[in-house]
Amino acid sequence: MTKVDGHVHTPFCPHGSKDSFEMYVERAMSLNYRAITFTEHAPLPEGFSDTTPDQDSGMNPSLLTEYFDTLDMLKEKYKDQILIRSGLEVDYIEGFESETREFLSTYGPRMDDGILSVHFLQHDGKWDCLDFSHDVFGSMVDDYGSVDAVYARYYKTVLKSIRADLSVYKPKRIGHITLVKKFQKLFPASHSFSDDISAILREMADRGLELDYNGAGFVKPHCGESYPPLNIVKEARALGIKTVYGSDAHEAKGLDQGRTLMDI
Repeated sequence: MTKVDGHVHTPFCPHGSKDSFEMYVERAMSLNYRAITFTEHAPLPEGFSDTTPDQDSGMNPSLLTEYFDTLDMLKEKYKDQILIRSGLEVDYIEGFESETREFLSTYGPRMDDGILSVHFLQHDGKWDCLDFSHDVFGSMVDDYGSVDAVYARYYKTVLKSIRADLSVYKPKRIGHITLVKKFQKLFPASHSFSDDISAILREMADRGLELDYNGAGFVKPHCGESYPPLNIVKEARALGIKTVYGSDAHEAKGLDQGRTLMDI
């Protein structure tokens, strides 16, 4: 099987490492990968205020041209050794669909691949980055009234992201659809939310979307499983959904993380 990593971050990540592109590419080749997609966090929608302490969830918009130009040079440099795809991980933020559509209409032509993810949820006018820390997640549980209420809002928002009209350049892969479980050992839900997840998968299948099979959850101390876990991956595959392994690496050594524990 051809080894592919479809979810890799870069030195352009404001909350990641400064490992060079070459470090990522050389490590990928040493692990016998044949293709890699760089999916840096896109700038958050215009008008949205990042609620993380350092406001570093997305790229600086002024760096986008340099980012894509650098990837073009890498493609040429390594063209005989590994397939490099240019991409972005785009946040779906409810209520900012038009801004996201405009962004994708501008930069989508430079994207070979991409991921659409949910990180931010809104409750009573307050936005939270649900995967930022267990403290933030705990405060969300207090605000929402229960762990289950946070889970329900997350899955509802993921479904909205799938249905959203974000232009012809909308990413075709949905990112880490069980990210809400990042702190599940500290904040366990009362049930599996299997109906919500099945609805998400059916919608993805109907629209021909791919699933990010994300290994990063294995290295998160309060998660301990892939995003999503294998039973959901099997359900997705039964519906004809293509699953694409993603390390979600934010440093070169993070490539391949979780992969040996997954059914790839």
